[in-house]
Amino acid sequence: MKPYTLYYATNRHHIGDSMHPARYDSSFSDDGHENLRFGYLTVQADEAKVRQFLDAKVAPLNAGDGIKLADYFKTLAGKATIQPYKEGLKKNVADSKQSLSKFGSSKFFTDLKSEMMKSTDVLVYIHGFNVTWEEAVGSALALQEMVNKHKDLKQQVMVVLFTWPSEGKAIPFYSYLVDRADARNSGYAVGRGFLKLRDYFQRLRDDAKAGKEKLCEQDIHLLCHSMGNYVLQNALVRMLKFAQTPSLPRLFENIFMCAPDVDDTVLEPDQSLGRLNELTRNINVYFNRQDKAMMISDSTKGNPERLGYNGSARPYHVHSKVCQIDCTPVVPGGLLEVEHSYYMLGDIARDVVQTIADVAQDSPERRREVSTELPNTWKMK
Repeated sequence: MKPYTLYYATNRHHIGDSMHPARYDSSFSDDGHENLRFGYLTVQADEAKVRQFLDAKVAPLNAGDGIKLADYFKTLAGKATIQPYKEGLKKNVADSKQSLSKFGSSKFFTDLKSEMMKSTDVLVYIHGFNVTWEEAVGSALALQEMVNKHKDLKQQVMVVLFTWPSEGKAIPFYSYLVDRADARNSGYAVGRGFLKLRDYFQRLRDDAKAGKEKLCEQDIHLLCHSMGNYVLQNALVRMLKFAQTPSLPRLFENIFMCAPDVDDTVLEPDQSLGRLNELTRNINVYFNRQDKAMMISDSTKGNPERLGYNGSARPYHVHSKVCQIDCTPVVPGGLLEVEHSYYMLGDIARDVVQTIADVAQDSPERRREVSTELPNTWKMK
């Protein structure tokens, strides 16, 4: 058995002692929906079995079944050793008046920096609708293994999970609406976390200029799946309200919007993600025209057409940083989970890590071809 470690942040309610929780459930923290707890966990898994999933063939993709690997890690997540970072905040005292050493986030960011000093990028992962704590852990660990299996790219990636209190019950209509409300409120927590990260970066830069700190020279990326993109949408709203600067800080090298369950106009100017470009160097939208989850969100939930189904409604109206990737040709049909979580499969996961490794969008190393009709759009092949 081999230990697999995952760093996490959450606004879920803990079960058991706060410093030794058994798990986290589908309700918000007792301290409110914007309260964030940070920590790390370890699961013991059969390395040979993990390798089987990493090498499994999923037609028409070459190799790698991250979806089944996530299911395997999910079965182990219930026995994970969970270690939250200690919080020493004083109640009824504003954050700006608290000692930095009392924030769990300070130790969390410091430990992540130590890992990044080993030439490791960080990929922050926000999951989607209908996901339990165990499923979130399983998906994050599987994603971490899927993006690190490509040794030829020479780019190590550490996945950091943000998990919000999705119901994980799949009760028709009810669960979707409850999760959407929870995603909106969780977006405020994520926005607060991003501003904490901004402040940490500023302290690092100041300390580096003073010769007190050495920078790691690595990058942080963000991947949001499905309704996780709605969490991001509301995080941006929160940041714009509290950033106290005319522009947003560039925190990420790449943002990956996978099967995004948001409006197909959301990236246009004056829309709620119209300024997302300020947070990143590149925005990568992955969509699938056979994604039944997107069809259901559109036709039965009263939503406008989804970004994850056809891509941007008016691609000429979005920022030049937006790159769109049509995954339809390489996604096996027939299973809703596969059609919606395709970013966890073979060549699509490789395409993600190629972007992280700074492989050019038009590089012949990629299994994609450029669209002759739409700007900044490619089709997987």
